Amino acid sequence: MSAQQGEDFGPWLGRQLRRASKSQAELAQHLDLTRAAVSAWITSRSEPREEVKRRIAEFLGIDVASLHNRTADVVAKLPLEWHHRPAHADGGREYGNAAAFAFNADLAVLAREATQNSLDERHDPSKPVRVHYTLHELSGGHLDSFLEALQWDKLRPHYDKAASAEQKVSRSLRAALDDLDRTRSLLLLRVDDYNAAGLTGPEYSDGRFAAVVRRQLDSHKQSGKRAGGSYGLGKVTLWATSRFGLVLMNSTLSIPHEGRTERRVIGRLDLPWRTVDKTAYAGPAWFGEPDTTQSHKGVSRSWWADEESVRGLQLERSNAETGTSFLIVGAHDASGDAESLEEMHEKLVRSLADGFWAAMIGGDRAGALLEARVTTLRNGRVLVPEQQVNPHTHHPALSRALKAYLDNETVTERTAGDQVASVEVPLFVTPLKGEGRAQGKGARHSAVLLLTRAEGEERTNRVACMRGNRMTILDRRPRDLPLGTDAFQAVLLAGHATENEGEDVDLAEQFLRASEPPEHHKWDRTEELTSLYQRGALSRISEFLEEIDKAVRELVGRREIGHRGGPSVLKELLKLDGAAAGSRRAQGVPTVRSINAQLDDTGAWHVSVDIKLPNAEDPWLLTPVAKFDVRSGGRPAVEWSLLSPAKNCDIENGNLVVPPGMRSASFIGVTDPGSHPVQGRLSRLVVDVQKARGGVA
Repeated sequence: MSAQQGEDFGPWLGRQLRRASKSQAELAQHLDLTRAAVSAWITSRSEPREEVKRRIAEFLGIDVASLHNRTADVVAKLPLEWHHRPAHADGGREYGNAAAFAFNADLAVLAREATQNSLDERHDPSKPVRVHYTLHELSGGHLDSFLEALQWDKLRPHYDKAASAEQKVSRSLRAALDDLDRTRSLLLLRVDDYNAAGLTGPEYSDGRFAAVVRRQLDSHKQSGKRAGGSYGLGKVTLWATSRFGLVLMNSTLSIPHEGRTERRVIGRLDLPWRTVDKTAYAGPAWFGEPDTTQSHKGVSRSWWADEESVRGLQLERSNAETGTSFLIVGAHDASGDAESLEEMHEKLVRSLADGFWAAMIGGDRAGALLEARVTTLRNGRVLVPEQQVNPHTHHPALSRALKAYLDNETVTERTAGDQVASVEVPLFVTPLKGEGRAQGKGARHSAVLLLTRAEGEERTNRVACMRGNRMTILDRRPRDLPLGTDAFQAVLLAGHATENEGEDVDLAEQFLRASEPPEHHKWDRTEELTSLYQRGALSRISEFLEEIDKAVRELVGRREIGHRGGPSVLKELLKLDGAAAGSRRAQGVPTVRSINAQLDDTGAWHVSVDIKLPNAEDPWLLTPVAKFDVRSGGRPAVEWSLLSPAKNCDIENGNLVVPPGMRSASFIGVTDPGSHPVQGRLSRLVVDVQKARGGVA
């Protein structure tokens, strides 16, 4: 990393004077200058001459080089301390942070929200954000050293008092303290991001630092129009995942603050209202250096830590790349799904893969947005080795579909198993209130639906819908799928996830974001949607979801060429009765285009047949007949429990009717297990499509 740029002289000098407990008047007297001259330096209206700077260094007791470089505080290293917010003067009390109850204290929720925030703060858009989740269990001397660095002995009285109340948060704190005392072990979870902006900005006024450390419900997204979050709630999951409501932070800044970028450190604690030594405290507390400004005197502010301090606080970063490390003290998974370290490790890997597999895919049109890995330690030793999250391992079909899109390798109609079909899905964006009446339904945005064959995933026939930074917003099963549909996976890209540009893309992104609740897990009615957009906005969302389902049905109706095996190899699944000699034979006969069959749990055969038809002036009238190809004797016919048209045909009285001029048709059949002479798994099914009386053959 390049050398840090020195801070402006005036603010730096003012802070050194405060740290040394010296006034501007005392400096002016030492220099034999007016108080106004020193004030002009502090406010950056002027800067002293070189010989005066040497005398200033003498007054502060520092070397002249430090005064010229101004990359560090050089006066009076202040002691670290916890500052607890005093109770409200009006008697108000908060027994916990209400924002924390917006989410479950679940590792999957943490991975989703924290990683989304990292993605939203990507610094160099040409490179992916890299996130690293590290579980670290401390015990024995390792635990004692960490608690000493944290000044646990000064915190414990506050915890004991906060845990003595009868509220929900207090009871949870009591259980956490009892477990710590009994087991003498503590689980830390560190979330590191690299190539992120870091906690930039001033200590108290607007900026990323204040939004995360000092405020609630301040989203302060500066990542342009791709930001996934919008409520400012996601960061609270860090504190919610801590049994002690305690998070430490170490940030490397993309924009210097006070002339520095590396190791900006602070801690924040969220506790209920409490009384300690007859003094009442409101709730939150901060760990850092005492502020020396008059307006914030005594408040703990961030400090520029040395390498030894960040090691002691388990906040050491692997390199000087911009980003932030969040250390969750007393991490847990309140869902109960993961209790051991190994289970928690696996849940983090799975959650990152489920929520952000798409952000990890790159291609010709756009590179990967994210890389993620998980490591588990015990007292500094590796317990579970570092595991890179591979989207192709966890979601192979979905990953293949998105990769094909980013490489411009999709097709309009699948003709082979691994191909990815692509179709546009319209989304109409209602205008904002006050922008005049919409022309028609509003601005049209073309979202993109990708569909491909599934590869044995547990949940198939679903659509993963996303926008912005490609975080999965909702995962839904389309309605009214044809019976016997081949297993598929689909991806819906909307807004900036399409990697397209244009006003419609920006409008769609904002519209969909407004329709998402704090969890960002669906597109539906929200207060923001109904209050910002004109009437009809919710209808446009509903219509969009219906269009997604319609597009899926259209794509799965275009059967791919190929055969799939069931419990037994399915041969001669379709036989077409030959035509009599004459003009009909000269024009050709129907042929098999694709066949798929499988057994269900009841023993019924589900068969889907796609037929290629010669051009004909009359309708084709065909009768599907199901037979069992048993080992001996003739082929007994079995009954259909269901015959259903799929494409370009109708079913009338058990016959398949194909209108004139149709070159293809498909139908679905389900056999009746009650008519089977033997169990379906012990037989081979044969389907004859025979000429019906009066039909074309």
